[in-house]
Amino acid sequence: MKELKAAIIGSGGISHYHIRGYLSAGVKVVAVVDPVIDRAKEVAHLYQIKDVYGSHQELLQTRPDLDLVSVATPNKFHAPVTIDCLNAGRHVFCEKPPGMNANEVLEMKKAAEKNRRFLLFDFNNRARPESQALMNYIRSGQVGRINSAQAIWIRRCGIPGFGGWFTQKAFSGGGPVIDLLHMIDLALYFMDFPPPDYALAVTFNDFAGDRRFKGPWGLPDVDNAVVDVEMAAHGLVTFKTGQVLFIRNSWAELNQREEVSVTFQGTLAGGMLRRLFQRDGLDETAIDECQLYTMEGDYPVNRAVLVSPDPKMGREAAVVNFVETVQGEGEPLSSPDQAVILMKIIDAIYLSAEKREPVKIEA
Repeated sequence: MKELKAAIIGSGGISHYHIRGYLSAGVKVVAVVDPVIDRAKEVAHLYQIKDVYGSHQELLQTRPDLDLVSVATPNKFHAPVTIDCLNAGRHVFCEKPPGMNANEVLEMKKAAEKNRRFLLFDFNNRARPESQALMNYIRSGQVGRINSAQAIWIRRCGIPGFGGWFTQKAFSGGGPVIDLLHMIDLALYFMDFPPPDYALAVTFNDFAGDRRFKGPWGLPDVDNAVVDVEMAAHGLVTFKTGQVLFIRNSWAELNQREEVSVTFQGTLAGGMLRRLFQRDGLDETAIDECQLYTMEGDYPVNRAVLVSPDPKMGREAAVVNFVETVQGEGEPLSSPDQAVILMKIIDAIYLSAEKREPVKIEA
C-alpha cells in the first residue's frame, strides 16, 4: 500500500495528538504550517519533520505529493483552510468545531463532495473506548429508542486565557457552547442524529472579567483583553422524532467540579459516560465512569462497563480512523452531514439566547 503523506496546519497543543496519530497509523508527516514560524519550527524539530511553511497556500503549492491535511487552526480559519485543501485534492481532518456556523460547514461539505475527498472532524470523544462500548449496546438493540439525553461539559475555573482567540467571538464563534460541544455531539451520536426541531437556551456572562476563573490551560493573557463570549449556557433541544436533549456548558460557573458527561434514557436501557475532574482542565486528575442501566427480572440493575482506559481521550484514535477511512479499511467516525446538524443546533442555541425565545431549526 502507498505510504500516505500528511501535513499539520496549526502548531498549537492539539497538533501533537494529530502528529502522533498519523505516526501510529504509518503515515509520514512531512510539514508543519503556522504563520508563527518559530512555533512551527519547534513542533517540527520535536518530531523530526523536515518542512515548515508560513501559510497553507505555500504548502499546497509546494507539496503536490501531499495526501492528507489536518486543520488545527483557530476556529475562524477552519472553513476557508479546509475548503482550499479540499479544492487542492487533499483529504482533510478538521479540528472541532467544524466551522463558525452551519453555513460554513455546508460549504465545506459541498467542497468535499465536489472534489470527491474525505472530510472528517475531530470528535475525539466518539473514539473513546467507553463511547464505543455504549454504541455496541445501542447498535445491538439492547438500549431501544433513546428518548432523552443530557449533555454536560461544565467547569468552575476554566476560562482559557483572557484576550486570546478563545475569548474573542470574531475568532472563536462563541464561548463554551462552541468550544465544549463534544458532549452535545456525543449525545447526538448515541441518538443517531435525529432531525432537530426547536432550541430554547439562555447564556450567562458572569465572571467574564474575573481572573480567578481562569483555567490551567489555554492562551496567555493580554493587555486590554477582549472577552465577548458567554461563560455558561443552559438549553433544551427538541427533535422532529419526539426525542429531547438537555445541554449545559460552562467555562466559569460555581459548580462543584468539572464534569464531562452524557447520560441517556432508552426504552430498554439507559446509560452514562462521565469524567469527573479533581481540578479543572487537568486530565491526570480525572475519574472515568461508564454504566448501563436496565431491568433484569424484577430488579433494576446498574452495570459497570469496564474498558481499557485511553488516557489520550480518543484524540489519536480519531486520527487513525481518518487514515483508515481514506485507505478504505475503516468506517468514518464522523460525516459532514452530521457536522451540519450539530452546527445548526449550536447556531439555534445562540440565537435563542439572543432572542430570549424558542428558535425553530430549519432542515
